[in-house]
Order: sequence, then structure tokens, then C-alpha cells
Amino acid sequence: MTDHTMPPLEGEILLPSQIARDERIVRNGFWRKLRRTLGRIPFAEDAVAAFYCATDGRTPLHARAILLAAVAYFILPIDVIPDAIAGLGFTDDATVLATAIAIAGAHIRTEHREKARRALLIETPAR
Repeated sequence: MTDHTMPPLEGEILLPSQIARDERIVRNGFWRKLRRTLGRIPFAEDAVAAFYCATDGRTPLHARAILLAAVAYFILPIDVIPDAIAGLGFTDDATVLATAIAIAGAHIRTEHREKARRALLIETPAR
């Protein structure tokens, strides 16, 4: 894989150094990128839940790797579709994140979703 910011292909093995690189990118840049784009992305809650799941040491390594790669893709300035293009700029980011969640989303627990809602100041529905 030449672009380590994309989720791995089926059967592809991510080296621990690649996972560590993606985790550094995510931990260092996630909140800054989210603040800059919050009003323009409809997938903020999913991105934050993926962040919490990916940085949770209890999440299995394969799921962490997939989610870290997707969140790193959102953070990095080099995109297939530049974020500055109105109406289209975040479609590739949303697609990468949705794909990662489809693959590893079973590991995004209720607590990750609740933390995401609290971080975004979204009212949690009554149970």
C-alpha cells in the first residue's frame, strides 16, 4: 500500500509502524481539524466516535488500525477531492470514514458514541 492514510485492503497487513504513524497524526491533529470544519461536515459525530474508538486501548488492533487510517485521512491536507471545493470537498473523507465504520464499526461502543455527543454538545436522547 503506497498511501498509508487509506483503510487497508482486504488481506493487507498493516505494520505496527504504520499504525503508530496514523495514531500520531490522529492524536496531534484531530481536534484542530474538527474545529476548522465542524460547520461544514455532517459526519462529525461519526468522526468523533471513530476517534474515541481508535484511541481506546481496549479496541482490537485491526479495528484501531482501520479507524486510525480513516481519521488520519480526514486530517491530512492531501485528499483525492480537496476540502476547499464547496459541496464536494468532504465527500471523499465521508466515504473513507463510512467504509472504515462499515468494516470496524462493531467496535464503536455506546460509550464512544456518548463521548462523541458530549464533545460536540449534542443532547443524548432519553432512554
